[in-house]
Amino acid sequence: MASKHQLSLELPDTNNIKVLRLFDTSLYAEDLAIDCGTLRITSPGFNLPVAIEILKGFNIVLNACSLGLQRTNCQDASQPIPDGVYVINYSVAPNTSVFVEYNHLRTTQTTNKYFNLLCDLEMSSCEPDADVKEKLEELRLIKSFIDAAKAKVEYCHEPQAGMELLIYAQKRLNKYATECAC
Repeated sequence: MASKHQLSLELPDTNNIKVLRLFDTSLYAEDLAIDCGTLRITSPGFNLPVAIEILKGFNIVLNACSLGLQRTNCQDASQPIPDGVYVINYSVAPNTSVFVEYNHLRTTQTTNKYFNLLCDLEMSSCEPDADVKEKLEELRLIKSFIDAAKAKVEYCHEPQAGMELLIYAQKRLNKYATECAC
């Protein structure tokens, strides 16, 4: 039986709104060359990917400039990377047949807003009053929508359904923030 590479990537969630981290978790066949490693990343709202040449075993941190989302002021200030579906393709030669592709739902800005709203709650290590309980229930429901959106995109392979859930969660977060004057 012929050896072959088993390509794999990890895309850990991060709380840093200015970076996207990827690392190589591939299993490479010892008797096969590893040439022309390429990452192709299509950001939300874009049709064409940014191509990045890469070496095996990589662990990289990308920003708005390296993703082609920001073209100026790259040395001074990186812009936040938007939430949404990123299509990430990793390949090695022959690139048309040795590749892996992922839909990754980035929820960093949305999740950070959720955490900041949790910080605004008046909580202590005892049973919360009815008002705080009600707010907690709403925030838990919103977090469930964020988690469901990620599952739809990354596990169920339904990017459109996942984005709809994320947008709904964002609307509820914004409404919650406005109503509680947070």
